[in-house]
Amino acid sequence: MVTSTPKPQKKAGLNALIFVLITVALNAIGFGIILPVIPDLVKELTGSSNSDASLHLGYLTFTFAVMQFLFMPLIGALSDAYGRRKIMLLSLLGLSLDYLLMGLAPTITFLYAGRLIAGALGATFSTANAYIADISPPETRAQNFGLVGAAFGIGFILGPAIGGILAEPKFLGSLASPQLPFFVAAGLGLLNMIYGFLFLPETLKPEDRRPVKASRANPYGALKSLARVKGVHGMLFVYFLMSLAHTVYPTTYTISMQEKLGWSPGDVGISLAVFGLASFVVQGGLIRIIIPKIGQYWAAIIGVLCATLGYAAFGYAKVGWMVYAAGLLAALAGLYRPSITNMMSSRISKSEQGELQGAIGAAQALAMMVGPLAMAGAFHMFTKDSGPAYIPGASFYLAALLAGLGLLAFFLLTNKTDRTRPKKDVEDALSKNILLK
Repeated sequence: MVTSTPKPQKKAGLNALIFVLITVALNAIGFGIILPVIPDLVKELTGSSNSDASLHLGYLTFTFAVMQFLFMPLIGALSDAYGRRKIMLLSLLGLSLDYLLMGLAPTITFLYAGRLIAGALGATFSTANAYIADISPPETRAQNFGLVGAAFGIGFILGPAIGGILAEPKFLGSLASPQLPFFVAAGLGLLNMIYGFLFLPETLKPEDRRPVKASRANPYGALKSLARVKGVHGMLFVYFLMSLAHTVYPTTYTISMQEKLGWSPGDVGISLAVFGLASFVVQGGLIRIIIPKIGQYWAAIIGVLCATLGYAAFGYAKVGWMVYAAGLLAALAGLYRPSITNMMSSRISKSEQGELQGAIGAAQALAMMVGPLAMAGAFHMFTKDSGPAYIPGASFYLAALLAGLGLLAFFLLTNKTDRTRPKKDVEDALSKNILLK
């Protein structure tokens, strides 16, 4: 009797890592590309003013966030059951289809359909992290996770600039349009999917897979984690407030600058690229210098304070240079996220760290659902003809208020131990790349 030898699996290594990094970068580029132009597309499809278009921007962001919240656990469970490769390729197809639908959209309904599809299938970051965990030995895992963060940062720097150029007649003449960036984003996604189909190996062995169970494939577990983690609820509330304030950027930054400064997509794209570069410098370099010197408590204070002042400055900005000054100030807000995360981590035991990450994810997800509606509502109320006053920076003032409340809560909810965490703990966190997560 002749027994067939199992076909050897492709070696997971460089191809998988390259694919993951390209996927993360292209997703960031694709997201960044559309930020400078989506308000123009919404206005073109609805014939509405900036004020009315802002409501659609809030609803579109809310739609995407809700679908992400509902489907992220399912996508993760499916990748555990059927392998990373299939789910990653399916997610890329969903994102590409979303961009294509948005570019071809004859009505606003198509934009919502695209956001539904992308939200449901676009959980590529969780699968990308699972890929990294699969292919990385313990001694290089932290560095590879750092590469994923760097790839996202580079993609987000390039994306808005590319989107602004593609939609700007002074750069591309008659070829420029609000739709062109969406087609380019769709093409990039499809090219990466083809590359993955040809070269990407599967990294999850059949014996390591587990069946999909309803108990793991639903978002209720993420919400339960908010209640299960003891001792950090106050800090989680601060984190939620800051995440809520941060939603002002993807929701109303572009349309606010168009309304009060008359900026074009090119102006918006270049500004976002500059801010992305500044944030990359802070998060990729300065936190390694600042946090060990002053400690996580004071780094968090500086970060939250800079976020508060940055939002207020964006709201007040009356000329272009003020916007850039506000953006550089706001980049220092990057100090608060790793500081607060690790202050929470230091309050609980090792066995609760996974629950903490789930709780942080749940807080972010809730903020992404509530925040866009609040920011769009504030902009609409204070720019419509029948509004109580004309304040085109209203959404940024709301963000500043939320961040200010976060700063007050941080003062009230921290203790002496938080203020005097040993320097060695900070250095250990940096050496393990924890502060970059």
